[in-house]
Amino acid sequence: MLAFGLMLVLEGVLPLLAPASWRQTFRRMIELNDGQLRFIGLASMLGGLLIILMAS
Repeated sequence: MLAFGLMLVLEGVLPLLAPASWRQTFRRMIELNDGQLRFIGLASMLGGLLIILMAS
């Protein structure tokens, strides 16, 4: 639950501080094809896993 709460806090920083930039980023992501979005998701998961392994 702690990790989930931290994720929500981190996810909320950009819309709070720069809503226009956050909105523009989502517009660009909509234009990506499925393969590109999958690669971004995989890279994000691997990056998160690496951070978890380094922290423990």
